[in-house]
Amino acid sequence: MTIRAVLFDFSGTLFRLEHDSLAAHAELLRALTAPVGLADGLDIDPAQWERRDLDPDAHREMHLAVLAKAGAADPARFYDDLVSPPFWQAYPDTAQALGTELPTAVVSNTAWDIRTVFARHGIENRVDEYVLSYQEGFIKPDPKLFQIACDRLGVDPSEALMIGDSPEADGGAAAIGCAVEIVQPHPTSSRPDALLQVLRKHI
Repeated sequence: MTIRAVLFDFSGTLFRLEHDSLAAHAELLRALTAPVGLADGLDIDPAQWERRDLDPDAHREMHLAVLAKAGAADPARFYDDLVSPPFWQAYPDTAQALGTELPTAVVSNTAWDIRTVFARHGIENRVDEYVLSYQEGFIKPDPKLFQIACDRLGVDPSEALMIGDSPEADGGAAAIGCAVEIVQPHPTSSRPDALLQVLRKHI
């Protein structure tokens, strides 16, 4: 089947949370931005944590609780950095990957408006649809979130390619017939062209 649209994950796929001021907290950042689950040793209700991306208030509350338990000196400041556009770095090929002639959607488990990150990099208009869990009421890997993206782009799921960094979360797109490709959420400096390599395979 010919690919007629591309769906992208946000964190670990198009952008990565990176900043010099956060370097000392690399392990904690990996836990907080992981697509699914939470690091061992952080005494938080897993069910509540998994649902954090459905509600902005719950997202903040859960993160503040985790940061406090992890020993962060200033959990509120740390959280503000997590949702601040300057702290999110684009992968080297993000702009080019979003520049294909095909319709694109960003499908993300998030409870804050990630459009601000795209705007900071001047590429918000390269995305046709933003399908965000807190606005739609579904969390990946729920197939409904991917179906919404396909419907809004006007393509059958079998004509869409989902690119993400989590086989479990982003792999949910396969349930409705999308092709799925997984890239590794390496530091931006270590992953120069993974998105373009995937696109070349399908387009």
